[in-house]
Amino acid sequence: MNKEYDFIIVGAGSSGCVLANRLSSDPAASVLLIESGPADKHALIHMPRGIGKMLTPGNPHVWSYSASKGAGRGAEDWLKGRTLGGSSSVNGMVYLRGHPAEYDAWKEAGCTGWGWDDIGRCYREMEDHELGPGGSRGVGGPLKVSMHPAGHPLCEAVIAAAEEAGVPRVDDINAAVDGGIGYQPRTIWRGRRQSAAQAFLAPVRGRSNLEVRTGTDVLRVLFEGRRAVGVELRDLSDSKGVSVARARREVILSAGALNTPKLLQLSGVGDAGLLAGLGIPLVADIPGVGQHLLEHRCIMMQVRVRKGSLNREFGGLRLLRNLLRYFTGGAGPMTHAAHEVCAFVKTRPELARPDAEIGVGLYSIAVEDGKIVLEKEQGMTWVGYFTNPDSEGSVTIASRDPDAAPLIDANYLATPNDRRHSIDLVRFMRKILMQPALRTHVVGETLPGPHCASDEELLEAFFKHGSTAFHVAGTCRMGADAASVVDPQLRVRGLEGLRVVDTSIMPTLISGNTNGPAMAIAMRAAEVILATGQGATPAVEASALRSPAFT
Repeated sequence: MNKEYDFIIVGAGSSGCVLANRLSSDPAASVLLIESGPADKHALIHMPRGIGKMLTPGNPHVWSYSASKGAGRGAEDWLKGRTLGGSSSVNGMVYLRGHPAEYDAWKEAGCTGWGWDDIGRCYREMEDHELGPGGSRGVGGPLKVSMHPAGHPLCEAVIAAAEEAGVPRVDDINAAVDGGIGYQPRTIWRGRRQSAAQAFLAPVRGRSNLEVRTGTDVLRVLFEGRRAVGVELRDLSDSKGVSVARARREVILSAGALNTPKLLQLSGVGDAGLLAGLGIPLVADIPGVGQHLLEHRCIMMQVRVRKGSLNREFGGLRLLRNLLRYFTGGAGPMTHAAHEVCAFVKTRPELARPDAEIGVGLYSIAVEDGKIVLEKEQGMTWVGYFTNPDSEGSVTIASRDPDAAPLIDANYLATPNDRRHSIDLVRFMRKILMQPALRTHVVGETLPGPHCASDEELLEAFFKHGSTAFHVAGTCRMGADAASVVDPQLRVRGLEGLRVVDTSIMPTLISGNTNGPAMAIAMRAAEVILATGQGATPAVEASALRSPAFT
């Protein structure tokens, strides 16, 4: 049976859960939130170190894609969350906001309402930070943020070595606009993952004006003329075929930087030539849909250490002991995020602001029979990437079949700028490893290894020993120019009743992990949407509108 709602939100990920919370705070507005995957009930979702089992191809809680690295270098797996909470339910729980100057650059480029004055406020309103109020931090919000506990000898040695290399120690890495190193801020609270579903959706599931559907695919957006009026649905547990949900006010796509452009293209919104070739009726010729794909290319440096690694804590009797610690007290290594230590560094002293992120994990990995496993010997993993790449890839459909996988081209490190900063980063990581504070801890770098030294060899190491950072963005770029996909109110250009709210709207890739920014984008979008419904102009409401209670 077809039903009608004021707002239909496609995708219950980091952005979608925030939107569902905010838009349903108006009891007069009915909201439908649609998620293709299952509910977030699996125990390993909530256990932070369950990520090793959850983030694997074929898991029903993730989308599994194949993406070209570019330049004929083969393909790799890209995984995105497919459950309530989306990628926030399967990610590494690293909580970073990005540099304030990056948001101000959005504003200066014509994206009114998206500078740090507005986005910084959204971060403060959504946070309940363990470090308390101060600077850019917030307390009392729905998203609990904690810090990795200080004091581990190997972590302390890494931080001390970075200080010897000129990187200052800081208490809050998100406030270190000039760079620094410190313990990792995490979306973890009392040992459990704080996904967007747990923080924003679970507290409001009882609202009578909010309906949440899981196990439901959105096949396409429906239009009457140039207005989006609903979506075509397929319930994965029902063999009766498709149904329709209609939207009185808006359809909002929050399906992520891969599925949002795919859904637009399947619905007739995209490059006219592409759609004509696939026999899809054209609704709006917007060539930018699926273009401008941005992603961090990270390198994973393996380091052998003498002691302090957690490798042996995840197998045998030690694993059983640590599971017992987790289930009885919410403590131990099963409560760790992907990294224990985080740094933002300037790989060259003349840079105006940090250009690279480094995450240090107290584990090291190897590949056995095609599978990633923890090494038996003790080691660390140093993950690093250039934070502001300008290489652009794309995501396009290859068929009008909604079940067909899209074609993804990452086009990594395609510009001299990206290559230069990436190479400089590896040398800076090695500089830290060579400092006296780590001399008694580190045996040596095992991957890519000291034999990898020239610029060409280091660049090749990013492709051979690196990976996606799972930070895909930009494929429905926001802008004030006619070539952008959405305007600064996130309305799809030339259409009515259709917005995009997820990382695909980013004009540039934010420094750091994208889960926090995805939630902040949705906080800001909800302000714009609610203000528009009240008759305010989006440019004015930013300073005038304050969010209603979250529960």
